[in-house]
Amino acid sequence: MLDGLSDWWDSVELWLAQLWFPVQFILVMAVLLPLCAGLAWLIDRTVDRLSRWLSSARREDQAGRS
Repeated sequence: MLDGLSDWWDSVELWLAQLWFPVQFILVMAVLLPLCAGLAWLIDRTVDRLSRWLSSARREDQAGRS
Protein backbone atom coordinates (compact mmCIF):
# COMPACT_ATOMS: atom_id res chain seq x y z
CA MET A 1 0.00 0.00 0.00
CA LEU A 2 2.76 2.46 0.87
CA ASP A 3 4.52 1.70 -2.41
CA GLY A 4 1.45 2.88 -4.31
CA LEU A 5 1.24 6.04 -2.23
CA SER A 6 4.96 6.66 -2.71
CA ASP A 7 4.69 6.17 -6.47
CA TRP A 8 1.70 8.51 -6.63
CA TRP A 9 3.50 11.19 -4.62
CA ASP A 10 6.60 10.87 -6.81
CA SER A 11 4.51 11.36 -9.95
CA VAL A 12 2.74 14.41 -8.47
CA GLU A 13 6.07 15.88 -7.40
CA LEU A 14 7.57 15.31 -10.85
CA TRP A 15 4.52 16.84 -12.52
CA LEU A 16 4.71 19.92 -10.29
CA ALA A 17 8.47 20.32 -10.77
CA GLN A 18 8.07 20.32 -14.56
CA LEU A 19 5.46 23.08 -14.60
CA TRP A 20 6.21 26.69 -15.51
CA PHE A 21 7.19 28.62 -12.35
CA PRO A 22 4.18 30.99 -12.22
CA VAL A 23 1.86 27.97 -12.42
CA GLN A 24 3.83 26.25 -9.65
CA PHE A 25 3.50 29.37 -7.50
CA ILE A 26 -0.26 29.63 -8.05
CA LEU A 27 -0.82 25.95 -7.26
CA VAL A 28 1.31 26.03 -4.12
CA MET A 29 -0.41 29.20 -2.87
CA ALA A 30 -3.83 27.71 -3.62
CA VAL A 31 -2.96 24.84 -1.28
CA LEU A 32 -0.75 26.54 1.32
CA LEU A 33 -2.76 29.70 1.97
CA PRO A 34 -5.95 27.92 3.08
CA LEU A 35 -3.93 25.32 4.97
CA CYS A 36 -1.88 27.93 6.84
CA ALA A 37 -4.94 30.09 7.51
CA GLY A 38 -6.78 27.10 8.96
CA LEU A 39 -3.80 26.12 11.08
CA ALA A 40 -3.43 29.71 12.35
CA TRP A 41 -7.14 29.80 13.24
CA LEU A 42 -6.83 26.49 15.09
CA ILE A 43 -3.77 27.67 17.03
CA ASP A 44 -5.53 30.94 17.89
CA ARG A 45 -8.60 29.13 19.21
CA THR A 46 -6.46 26.71 21.22
CA VAL A 47 -4.41 29.50 22.82
CA ASP A 48 -7.58 31.48 23.62
CA ARG A 49 -9.20 28.51 25.34
CA LEU A 50 -6.02 27.64 27.21
CA SER A 51 -5.54 31.22 28.41
CA ARG A 52 -9.19 31.42 29.54
CA TRP A 53 -8.81 28.13 31.39
CA LEU A 54 -5.57 29.22 33.07
CA SER A 55 -6.92 32.66 34.03
CA SER A 56 -10.09 31.17 35.54
CA ALA A 57 -8.00 28.64 37.47
CA ARG A 58 -5.79 31.46 38.76
CA ARG A 59 -8.84 33.53 39.83
CA GLU A 60 -10.30 30.53 41.65
CA ASP A 61 -6.99 29.91 43.37
CA GLN A 62 -6.69 33.54 44.48
CA ALA A 63 -10.32 33.57 45.67
CA GLY A 64 -9.68 30.43 47.70
CA ARG A 65 -6.71 32.01 49.47
CA SER A 66 -8.60 35.16 50.50
